[in-house]
Amino acid sequence: MTENQHQQIIDELQTVLDDTRATIERFEATGMDEQMSDDYAKLEAIATQVVKEQRRYVLLMLDNSEPLHPILPGSP
Repeated sequence: MTENQHQQIIDELQTVLDDTRATIERFEATGMDEQMSDDYAKLEAIATQVVKEQRRYVLLMLDNSEPLHPILPGSP
């Protein structure tokens, strides 16, 4: 995958995360987090999984990038 492809996936995951968090906030604002606790827990699980996936793609993108030039003399 190219860096741009990784970034596109990261951005799409961010959209899913933002939407999920907005839904969680609406649940909390209307008391649905208590009335529909199973659904609320699923929303939290989705948000957690999206963050994990986002992190995975960031790490993959970084692994595929060029090595950085050392900042300190003698650094590998």
